[in-house]
Amino acid sequence: MTAAVIDQATHLRSLMQTTTPAGGALLQQPLARRRAAVIAITSGKGGVGKSNIAVNLAVKLSMAGKETILLDADLGLANADVLCNMDLRSNLSHVIGRHKTLQDVIVTGPGGFGLIGGASGLARMADLSDVDRQRLVDAMAELEQRADVILVDTGAGISPNVLTFTRAADHVLVVTTPEPTAITDAYAVIKVIARQAAADGQDLNGATGQRMSLLVNQVRSAGEARVVHERIAKVARQFLNVKVFEAGYVLHDEAVSDAVRRRTPFVVSAPRSAAAQCIAHLAMRLEQGVATAPAQNAGGFFERMGRWFKK
Repeated sequence: MTAAVIDQATHLRSLMQTTTPAGGALLQQPLARRRAAVIAITSGKGGVGKSNIAVNLAVKLSMAGKETILLDADLGLANADVLCNMDLRSNLSHVIGRHKTLQDVIVTGPGGFGLIGGASGLARMADLSDVDRQRLVDAMAELEQRADVILVDTGAGISPNVLTFTRAADHVLVVTTPEPTAITDAYAVIKVIARQAAADGQDLNGATGQRMSLLVNQVRSAGEARVVHERIAKVARQFLNVKVFEAGYVLHDEAVSDAVRRRTPFVVSAPRSAAAQCIAHLAMRLEQGVATAPAQNAGGFFERMGRWFKK
């Protein structure tokens, strides 16, 4: 590990250990009962770098001393393992098939985070028996007691599988790019999530409820990112009565495409790059209150997910 990586990790760790006056930082561990904060990372369309953001954020959080688990829930097109140059011998399909336990399929990724790989074919999860669904939910619920943060890399779009994860998370991070089609699709996702939250009786603007934020990827400048966020946030506020928080941005950086080709997270291969600095900033914004701490009476993520399965 390079000196730059160690220095960045030390700095980020010190920031994440700072308690806010209200005690509301997302990644602060609750005193009464340990329960991981869960962030669902989603997008309106594919190709915006969602999975790459998820992997690099998992690495950065883990390097900062947070017990981090990345669940690759892009059930039809899982690729977090490819971005980490890992050959997974087992994944969630083996857990559902009762060939492996959840502990068997967790592998250690770069920087020390735990990776649970997905697989094609799991889009038929809604057709599982009640026993199999409950078995999977029970197994995953154990993760909330051993981790500080769980990142869920969902599929793109508004399929039932994607919405199952987003509606049960503490915080939804929507990833887009400045392209008009990506912006339109990002708003479409926000609209569906907002309407579903309203139907579920959730207040996305509440102090302790689920929150949504927008990350603009592959931008040329901070100003470009700000314009995209303000455009989406304004429309969401006006027509959906929902506040979309500003999670930040990731600059367009050749180090990112180079890392993808090398199948190495760019926060590891190029820790001083502009993109890596943006990921560090994202991690700190999440900790400092862009997202809220888990509501004490909301139940765990997988407990809530189990309720949605039964509907």
